[in-house]
Amino acid sequence: MQRLSRFVPSSSRRVTDLKDALWSGSLTFQHALSTFAADENTSGRKFASYTVFKGKAALSMQPILPSFSKLESGGSRVNKNGSVMLTFFPAVGQRKYDYSKKQLFALSPTEVGSLISLGPAESCEFFHDPSMKSSHEGQVKKSLSVTPLGNDSGYFLNITVLNNLQKTTERLSLPISKAEFTVMRTALSFALPHILGWDQALTNHQPSPSPASKPRVERPHPDSEWER
Repeated sequence: MQRLSRFVPSSSRRVTDLKDALWSGSLTFQHALSTFAADENTSGRKFASYTVFKGKAALSMQPILPSFSKLESGGSRVNKNGSVMLTFFPAVGQRKYDYSKKQLFALSPTEVGSLISLGPAESCEFFHDPSMKSSHEGQVKKSLSVTPLGNDSGYFLNITVLNNLQKTTERLSLPISKAEFTVMRTALSFALPHILGWDQALTNHQPSPSPASKPRVERPHPDSEWER
């Protein structure tokens, strides 16, 4: 079994925009791919998620872009990598889900790579402590396991959240079909360079020519005329 550890403070991630998308009517479908404009507080940003609904729980995933800091040279660099946020929420009835009991799990770029490269008979497990390296370390622990269903038919996802303060243990799980995991794998592959910030780092920003400058005209060498 492949085991990776990554500690991501889940409290720093907000997915209120995802809630609006999920409860806008798409819960009546088994799968939902929702793209919507953000409200005025998010300066026109756009968000997209892929959601799978099952009998006991639902799973939604969306990319979280990295944050950049300015350099003295005028450029910028990544000071915090992005992630892919997984949101689990339990079913409370037929095609009804309780979003207030959601559980979050932010996949790091390395964890995203683990899911992309996961073979049909392989499994993996990730461990998070949102308060790692602080005085609250160990109060809340999260684990996410991905195990094969067998016969190359998909995977079983299970999230466990242990809260030592409240003395509670929350578990949510759901099966993901081969087709659904293919969508997830493809989306994760597309999102990976974006959560690393590589798409912005590799963008070629060419300065626009000054209106006063005239385009340079290349004059052919006289000898080249004889070659025509």
